Amino acid sequence: MTESINTPLLDVRDLSVSFSQNGQETVAVNKVSFSIEAGKTLALVGESGSGKSISALSLVRLLPPGAKYSGEAYFSQENLLKLDDESLRRIRGARITMVFQEPMTSLNPLHTIERQISEILELHGLNQETERRARVVELLTEVGIPNPSARLGAYPHQLSGGQRQRVMIAMALANKPDLLIADEPTTALDVTVQAQILALLERLQKNYHMAILFITHDLGLVRRFASHVCVMKKGEIVEKGDVVSVFSNPTHPYTKALLSAEPKGLPLKENNSAPVVISADNLRVWFPIKRGFMKRTVDHIKAVDGVTLKVHAGSTVGVVGESGSGKTTLALALLRLIRSEGSIIFLGRKIDGASVADMRPIRRDMQIVFQDPYGSLSPRMSVAEIVAEGLTVQRPELSLHERREIVAKALKETGLDPNTMDRYPHEFSGGQRQRIAIARAIVLEPKFIVLDEPTSALDMSVQAQIIDLLRDLQNRMSLAYLFISHDLRVVKALAAHLIVMRHGKVVESGPAEEIFAHPQQEYTRALFAAAFYNKVEPLD
Repeated sequence: MTESINTPLLDVRDLSVSFSQNGQETVAVNKVSFSIEAGKTLALVGESGSGKSISALSLVRLLPPGAKYSGEAYFSQENLLKLDDESLRRIRGARITMVFQEPMTSLNPLHTIERQISEILELHGLNQETERRARVVELLTEVGIPNPSARLGAYPHQLSGGQRQRVMIAMALANKPDLLIADEPTTALDVTVQAQILALLERLQKNYHMAILFITHDLGLVRRFASHVCVMKKGEIVEKGDVVSVFSNPTHPYTKALLSAEPKGLPLKENNSAPVVISADNLRVWFPIKRGFMKRTVDHIKAVDGVTLKVHAGSTVGVVGESGSGKTTLALALLRLIRSEGSIIFLGRKIDGASVADMRPIRRDMQIVFQDPYGSLSPRMSVAEIVAEGLTVQRPELSLHERREIVAKALKETGLDPNTMDRYPHEFSGGQRQRIAIARAIVLEPKFIVLDEPTSALDMSVQAQIIDLLRDLQNRMSLAYLFISHDLRVVKALAAHLIVMRHGKVVESGPAEEIFAHPQQEYTRALFAAAFYNKVEPLD
């Protein structure tokens, strides 16, 4: 590093970014100023649309061609906003690198891991193939990829989510950068993998004496990882300082609102005398592994292996565990959307052997809300059409006017304005879209709803609102929930009973309050340790 101890590696002064569309100019970032010293971590926090990512992308001018910049962004005494394209190319990927939120969309699915990392090395001057391969193996070893030499020919889909993110970090570190921009690098990962990735970044930061600009909406991660923080709202920084000071004594109302936005309240108590809505006994979902010319079954992937559970009316059973533990497969089996073995009883009726025709009238009483409100709503259908789709199938006798009245009631139940029912999903925020998905689920007045990661794609303040909504609907409609999540803070606020899964098996189950207070299994303790790291440590 050429900078002195007191000179920031990156010094941003009055950065503004605007976009022109149809003759109108929209200001996305307005006079933002911050600085980062070598070896330090600065977090940019705020809700979706606050300008965090745009601020970061503008530093290396990766925004669309119509973007207009003003202000200054000095990196090693050079103003990034004034550099010509050739000078900027020498910095991008070498001295300033980025890790994005979703590695599956950042990595090329058609290229091997070796080729993708080698490309970065070759672009910045490492021309000898044997040297590049040795450096790729060194990088994969450094980021914790097991047996890296054997993984050189692997494609992204052959790696787990955590491994893909490690590959992204390896690419970012390939040329030993001075500044790493990490844009929501752990949002799509399990809590244990999140903790591993953060520990990896901390270790690599120390080794490389690298500055990190960390973009997130998760304040728990900021507490754990950053030394300084800037809070953004509507394109402006409303508060900044060291993490301990800002989080202990916030001065701006927006910062206070963010800090108080974590899911609160207690789940509705499990009433064991209430009717059992759904139960399963020794439920199994095994996928055969076939090999050879005759495609004989040689083994099985035991996605769900001997799970027993029951969900009472008005209660929530939370299912937690890492990706691949069998949570979603369990839910799909209970809904009879995939084939399974074992007993399933729904509303007193045995359904594990029911045909498609037999299941059709039962489906109105069992619904599901998916993780991604962007992908689960058809962009070509209006909100009224989306919410009324189930009514059209299950209650064909209703007139159009009657359906719209029921849709309006469901929208009102979920906190949406019924007058917006003729709009389309793209006209709503992420939280509003998830409310639409919930309205679609409750419009048939079901008895049982599977909630599959319904809050993981949302800002923390919106998460809290959705949890309050789900708890209120459950209380009023006596709904039974199966709540799947890797966010244990959200589970703690909603689930009365907890099931911990690993490799398709239940490793621990019982009243959620007892398990959170006194986990018995080592795996459960590891999950909790990774999730609840919110203590603010004093700065050095």
